[in-house]
Amino acid sequence: MAIPLSPLEVLGWELRRRTIGKRQPVEVMPTSIPILTRRIVDGVPQELSSTDTFADALEFARTGEGRMSLTVVSHPTPEVVAELASAWQLHPLLVEDLVQADQRPKVERYGEVLFVVVRSARYIDATEEVEFSEFHLLVQSEALVIVCQDGRLVDGTVISAGMDDGEAPLGDGTALLSNPELLRLGPEALVYQLLDIIVDGYFPVLDGLQTDKEQIERQVFSGDAAAAERIYRLSEEVIDLLHATTALSKVLRRLQVGAKKYDLPVELLTYLHDLDDHLGHVIGETGELRDALSQILNVNATLVAQRQNEDMKKISGWAAILFAPTLIAAVYGMNFDVMPELHWTIGYPVAIGAMVAFALLLYLIFKWKKWM
Repeated sequence: MAIPLSPLEVLGWELRRRTIGKRQPVEVMPTSIPILTRRIVDGVPQELSSTDTFADALEFARTGEGRMSLTVVSHPTPEVVAELASAWQLHPLLVEDLVQADQRPKVERYGEVLFVVVRSARYIDATEEVEFSEFHLLVQSEALVIVCQDGRLVDGTVISAGMDDGEAPLGDGTALLSNPELLRLGPEALVYQLLDIIVDGYFPVLDGLQTDKEQIERQVFSGDAAAAERIYRLSEEVIDLLHATTALSKVLRRLQVGAKKYDLPVELLTYLHDLDDHLGHVIGETGELRDALSQILNVNATLVAQRQNEDMKKISGWAAILFAPTLIAAVYGMNFDVMPELHWTIGYPVAIGAMVAFALLLYLIFKWKKWM
């Protein structure tokens, strides 16, 4: 009979497996950034603490009515993940997800622990890239842990040692903790609020992509040869955003089902429906943007083909013009002794004149046909 591994054993095995045969430079995580915990009583946030452990926060949330804890992990080192796994008695598969990271949005439930993966996005206009930041949310009893897998805020700002804000993953986190009535609904309300902030962050990304799409349209019609590569690169970013938002939509669907199954407050379900509506607009606009870029690419290919056709017309026209004197010169350059006008005194000027006249006639014809 197989003996199940503890979360700590799973974590150690996973770390060894990922490093076997791969001598990579060790990434030194900042040790000066603490684990931040915000205790909440009856919807009122208490003083920020950097000394509470995961076990302390979980015990506080379990030992009284109207209590809740919010813990932020800004840099999930292996030691921090091991401590979290031990305090929360996490499932081995969940520990593996926390270690590996780099996952698409999803929602899973391991016993009493609700596990949600979400990704925020911001648009870097200088490089025309969409940068994603991954967050892992764990909910148990009345406790919520937010793990910032990329060490960034929702707006993409890198978390530094100088930041001591309890709402670190939110950037401007005042909206998350400023509504006591929302906080009284439990940690799930904080999850939905964080999702709302993330979804709202998708709209500036769409604005940036839309602006670059309009620039590409002008670039295409100006005949810029670099437009095609820019279209491909921007299309890749749009597709990545579409994948992220579509996956998040599935997360919201499962959360809606879970809200009904676990008898969460009706207010949360209403809030979740509104969030799903906003995300639907994002997905719709992203899909339209992808289709628009596809059409622009087709238009660009058509314009390139037309320009190539015009170039071929000119090349063919000049080839025909040069063919006329070449033909005359070739005939009289065969060095036969018996040829008409071979020893004619005015033969040379007549041949040259014929060449020029023939070439000029073809040039005028092609010019009239707008080939030149």
